[in-house]
Amino acid sequence: MEKPLVNKVAASGLITINLEDYFPKNEIVSFDIKDYLFMELILKEKDFRTALKEHDWEQYSNKNLLLFCSADAIIPMWAYMLVVSYAAPFATKICQGTPDEFLKLSYQESLNEIDFSQYEGKRIVIKGCSDQPVPAFAYAFLTDRLRPFAQSIMFGEPCSTVPVFKRPRVKK
Repeated sequence: MEKPLVNKVAASGLITINLEDYFPKNEIVSFDIKDYLFMELILKEKDFRTALKEHDWEQYSNKNLLLFCSADAIIPMWAYMLVVSYAAPFATKICQGTPDEFLKLSYQESLNEIDFSQYEGKRIVIKGCSDQPVPAFAYAFLTDRLRPFAQSIMFGEPCSTVPVFKRPRVKK
């Protein structure tokens, strides 16, 4: 008589968290202020304001907008603020900075929405492989938030994990 196959991973009580699930759902597009500078060096306020008024802001509908200046120019803070004021009615999220900074911000916002108390006393595996770029920040941030609740935290796949944290046993 054959023994039935048992999925030991499913029976282990491990909870897998896949950070890729928190990757921004909407497309990430860029707005480079360099394209609005005189000779890629100087921001002329009147010309800049006119160009922004004439810009097609609807193209950013339901998209994440990454705002930056790739030229080595001094950009006044109000210029970024002005772009945001035009883009905000259309873009899902706006971030001034690099793509890495945007991902950090996005992951931080998404992970802050989790009620981590649901992981009280649980054994957690933070999935390691993903098709999307998950910044190291997200792994560190998630570990920090899970630590007060989880019994243990591991990295990798349920069949092959690297121990990261284990709550000490309380002696009775």
